[in-house]
Amino acid sequence: MEKNTHKLVILVGSVREGRFGPVVSSWVAEQAIAHGGFEAEVVDLAVVDLPLALPAAPPKFAGADYPRPAGMAGLTEALEGADAFLIVTPEYNHSYPASLKAAIDWHFTQWTARPVAFVSYGGAAGGRHAVLHLENVLTELHAVTIRDGLAFPNYFTAWTDGRPDDPQAAGYAKTMLDQLSWWADALKHARAAEPYPA
Repeated sequence: MEKNTHKLVILVGSVREGRFGPVVSSWVAEQAIAHGGFEAEVVDLAVVDLPLALPAAPPKFAGADYPRPAGMAGLTEALEGADAFLIVTPEYNHSYPASLKAAIDWHFTQWTARPVAFVSYGGAAGGRHAVLHLENVLTELHAVTIRDGLAFPNYFTAWTDGRPDDPQAAGYAKTMLDQLSWWADALKHARAAEPYPA
């Protein structure tokens, strides 16, 4: 049976100088395309206007009138059109970057009843602390977080020529993408059948 194709937004979470995120996101996008269930778009937060100061009214209540910066329009459009998300994050001091928190906080309904998978990288923990914090935040926004993600410990010695050295990495990616595709399909049909009671 032919797979349904879902719009997948891959967020590059780090904006730090010399970051490794674009290498990871490029490989992840390659895996998503090879999977066959997704139309993948990589959105790099390093090129998005992400001020930390927020308007007084939260986006949950302001809706379409929420005053986002003009430089955020592309990000907002990508999030609104997505059936699923995949966040690529490093770990900074046992958590995720401020850039990701800003991107999440400037939005609300865009995450609702949509699945989110995670690919993390870092030192010994491989970014898992960052993912645990993201799971908590995105659950609050009524997103559905995917259990099976990818974590790359000690990424600085575990990648060669833009690819992970672990021969099982592509298999782990397929499992994650299979689950993400299943949830994207299920939630898309559920949203179409009845509005989510947020």
